[in-house]
Amino acid sequence: MEAQEILKFCLEKGLLVDKEVLSLLSETNDLDCAKLIISEIRDHTTQKVITKSVFEKNKDAVNKIFLEMPQKNREKLENFKIKLGLSIEIPKDVATQLIKEHSKEKALLEEDDIKVVSTCPVQSKKLEVQDFVKYFRGRLNKIRGILQERSELTNLISINKISGNSQGVSIIGIISDKRTTKSKNILLDVEDSTGRIKVLINQNKPDLYAKAEELALDSVIGVRGSGKKEIIFANDIIFPDGALHERKKGEVDEYAAFIGDLHFGSKRFLEKQFLKFIDYLNGKLPNTPEVSKIRYLFIVGDVVTGVGNYPDQEKDLEIGDLEAQFSGLATLLSKIRRDIKIIISPGNHDGVRLMEPQPFLDEKYAWPIYNLKNVILTTNPCMINMGAKKDFSGFNVLTYHGFSYTHYANNIPYLMLKRAMNSPEDIMKYVMKNRHLAPTHSSVQYFPSEEDALFIKEIPDIFVSAHTHKSGTSYYNNILMVSTSCWEAMTPYQEKFGNTPDHCKVPIFNLKTRAVKILDFEGN
Repeated sequence: MEAQEILKFCLEKGLLVDKEVLSLLSETNDLDCAKLIISEIRDHTTQKVITKSVFEKNKDAVNKIFLEMPQKNREKLENFKIKLGLSIEIPKDVATQLIKEHSKEKALLEEDDIKVVSTCPVQSKKLEVQDFVKYFRGRLNKIRGILQERSELTNLISINKISGNSQGVSIIGIISDKRTTKSKNILLDVEDSTGRIKVLINQNKPDLYAKAEELALDSVIGVRGSGKKEIIFANDIIFPDGALHERKKGEVDEYAAFIGDLHFGSKRFLEKQFLKFIDYLNGKLPNTPEVSKIRYLFIVGDVVTGVGNYPDQEKDLEIGDLEAQFSGLATLLSKIRRDIKIIISPGNHDGVRLMEPQPFLDEKYAWPIYNLKNVILTTNPCMINMGAKKDFSGFNVLTYHGFSYTHYANNIPYLMLKRAMNSPEDIMKYVMKNRHLAPTHSSVQYFPSEEDALFIKEIPDIFVSAHTHKSGTSYYNNILMVSTSCWEAMTPYQEKFGNTPDHCKVPIFNLKTRAVKILDFEGN
């Protein structure tokens, strides 16, 4: 069966492989490794017929290929290499050059100016009810720790300590239910680890009522008010919120660029415009003096269009195979100059699980991306630090694709009025205010780990999202909010939901001056 799969792969790539090489590749018992060596040989030799003599005539190239492979691939293919008669010493001058090149490329990823601050452990096990109990209890404890520092919450007590006629007390809890009474008041069920209580927000308090209207189920809030054991009449609602004291500036005049939702593999992928963007990055467009200073490129999910993500998607596909989509994308990204570090996180189209946190791109399909030396792969969500120098701590960048945003745009009254899917920075401000990327249970599929991966533990300097296909930048409490546009023309599926996407807009951020410029590659 392995041999048949290898032959099928070769035919798809327009290649032929002789019987001896096919037999040796089959013996590796690893289809992905076999595909990897075939693709690399094709790229390095341009041969259409892969025979043993092709390997023999290109020993230096083959050894370089093996040297640049991930360690686990090299180990699996070692016997294959020996049987081809290629387990030989690399000439000293060639080895020295390869080591230099390898070290230089490796250094791109090891410099202190870019590092992963926090990533999300991706767990997988049979889930039980108790896992969800621990998950929400963990969230309550984390956000309660933030709210306890708020001076507005005077006389803070646990719910089970409320008795008689309590005046001027404060509680912290998670919202388990929210409804509007016949008299148009808002009634909440709020609970902590000690008990549950009702909280009433009177419609005659318009400012407070407006706050209550934007509350999401399962979010953690502080409430100040008066009442008794059964009910509290709220005088104020306190959100955990996130804010920075200042907008820090870097020491070096350099830029970061932000894109997302490429949807490579779609018939509507805007390839001409994306190639123009690559030409820009490579300094091939006139009157772009800042381009040489671009050091970071963030790609925030949906890098490929995937397969089977929505009904009848096959009608929209130019490339119907997930691995081939990643291979084509890797070819494009490989054209970008090597001194730009490309940080890639997954989205809901990228062939990883929908359950958040989402893991790194699956190497089984995305191995061509893994082979790009200047690419850093992360989970979704993730915190990246960039631009750190000896006397500068750098910028913390929170990346989240944004799959939860549709829920809040369609359920929070003021976001509904704003048609917030077309102004995604408002949704980003909303989740930051709640210190959680998806507070409501039904807004995303999630893994209920005790350590809530979607809780915003540390306030970022920059918060970047995609998914809505709308471009926008703004500040919230000194946090720069960046929403990326897309590189796919509108699909009938998007049109059905009233989305009006932005195309080919690229925000770039100057780390020294904090200037933000939006580049437009859509037109001429």
